[in-house]
Amino acid sequence: MAKHHRQRIGADIIVPFIILALVFGGLLWQKYHEAKKLPEAPPGKQGPAAVQKVILFFGDEESHLIREGREIETCDNRLQCLRSLLEELFSGPVGDLTATVPEWTAINDVRIEDNMVTVDLEKDFADALAPGSSAEMLAVYAIVNTICINLPDIHKVKINLDGNQKSLLRHLDLSDPLEPDYSLESPTAAHRQQETK
Repeated sequence: MAKHHRQRIGADIIVPFIILALVFGGLLWQKYHEAKKLPEAPPGKQGPAAVQKVILFFGDEESHLIREGREIETCDNRLQCLRSLLEELFSGPVGDLTATVPEWTAINDVRIEDNMVTVDLEKDFADALAPGSSAEMLAVYAIVNTICINLPDIHKVKINLDGNQKSLLRHLDLSDPLEPDYSLESPTAAHRQQETK
């Protein structure tokens, strides 16, 4: 009777142990299997196409514009892409370049009409600029050049302040649309870019 009782206690311990071992083994196998699977891209974003390369313009210590490459998320809405591009520019450089546009300049509105973009900024943009005509030129053309180089079908950019279409900075008149001016780039940087093409 005692022998039969001992066998019963042994079976009572071994059976749950085997069940636990099977459950944990199954969970480990499932986790290993999932870890081996490649993550699926979210709907609408297919792997490498989830980001796009853009060129942003910042300043150097000698009052020139310098190009900085950046990767931003792709988007389907052209106006939203344009706004994201400008927000990336306004957030400043990631390297050792100088921000030309006052950080986090607020965008009231962006519009695309034919081959022209209209950007309406808050008036604080003008107030926050460093003094001098050079700072104004670099800030304005950082915006114009960034838009035109990334959207090749855009040839002009109109900058308004708080909806005012005849805005004036201290030294620069923003009444008319502006074409890009790549002559503001550093000659050495432009020469290096030609060599790498």
